[in-house]
Amino acid sequence: MISETESLVVRAVRTQQGDAIDVYAFFLYGSDLTRVADISRIHRDEKDLKGFQRKEIRSHVNSIVEFLDSGPVLFPNAITLAFSPEIHFEPSRGPKPNGLAEVGVSGTLTIPFRTAGDRAAWIVDGQQRSLALAKAKNSRFPVPVIGFVSRDLQIHREQFILVNKVKALDVRLINELLPEVGTLLPKDLAVNRLPSELCNLLNRQPKSPFYKLIKRASDNAEDASVISDTALIAAIKQNLRPPLGALSQYKHSPETANPDAMFETLALYWSAVRDTFPTAWGLAPIESRLMHSAGIKAMGALMDQIMLRADSSENPDVEIRESLRRLEPHCAWTDGMWADLGWAWNEIQGTPQHITKLADHLMQLDRRLSRPNR
Repeated sequence: MISETESLVVRAVRTQQGDAIDVYAFFLYGSDLTRVADISRIHRDEKDLKGFQRKEIRSHVNSIVEFLDSGPVLFPNAITLAFSPEIHFEPSRGPKPNGLAEVGVSGTLTIPFRTAGDRAAWIVDGQQRSLALAKAKNSRFPVPVIGFVSRDLQIHREQFILVNKVKALDVRLINELLPEVGTLLPKDLAVNRLPSELCNLLNRQPKSPFYKLIKRASDNAEDASVISDTALIAAIKQNLRPPLGALSQYKHSPETANPDAMFETLALYWSAVRDTFPTAWGLAPIESRLMHSAGIKAMGALMDQIMLRADSSENPDVEIRESLRRLEPHCAWTDGMWADLGWAWNEIQGTPQHITKLADHLMQLDRRLSRPNR
């Protein structure tokens, strides 16, 4: 039994969802949230993705604090917590009213106090609100809480993604978390899981031309990454589309996809791009439109056309490099003009119109230059 002097005891209702997972509904004082629950920030060590929460948004927290301190306010938004199994629930005893809908069992919930980083709960949804409540003048503001019992970080991430799917959550954060989630996801999220997994591989494998160049939500501010993961994921999604997508041959179904073969194909093509345009590679998008979202998406679209020829050639690497070599004099990634488009190199923008026009131009050039005698 947990000692009450080392714990917080609240009245709660318990029910179960899913595979017999205990779920609790109760109220806490706002100041107690950060005493019983940790915030699991997203970051990455040498091997694995850790946590899931985005960084603190100070302006958002401060605006909530200002609202809470403005006077008597209504703030019924529930915080979602994940509990470790060490919490204790004691059902209430006594007679039950006639006609009671037995959806849950009432009782007392005991949550142990722990030091930061070792607490018995994690905030799944509501970290900005929790931080604001801890700073508010009224430390005894009652806050509704929903908590479920699980130590499984994957379940925490699943709930975090599903809860935040309808909110203005950074799509880059969701995309980086998707490969770490094994559950069934809504269709609009599931289609990004494989591209995001490939994006991870391209960023973390030393043999990749994108090694440590891709911006991910877990990056530190001082990281030297320059390429938007959103742009690369969009390009890879296009490469996966059957029947002409360069990667579609390796994806018969989500269960039979071959990410290793896809990675090798992406590394083969983009290594040739890097070597063909060495002075444009690895620069910030403001210095090189090849590293810009427009360049990544346009060259990704070109990949499908070039790989269609390369896959049927005796030496795919040679075919890819020859195709890009023919294009190189006509490209203006870091200076000059795109003659046929009438654009200066830095006039290219990441709009759908510019991306489509640039991709079409590159593909038309490739078709014309690959048949010089016709």
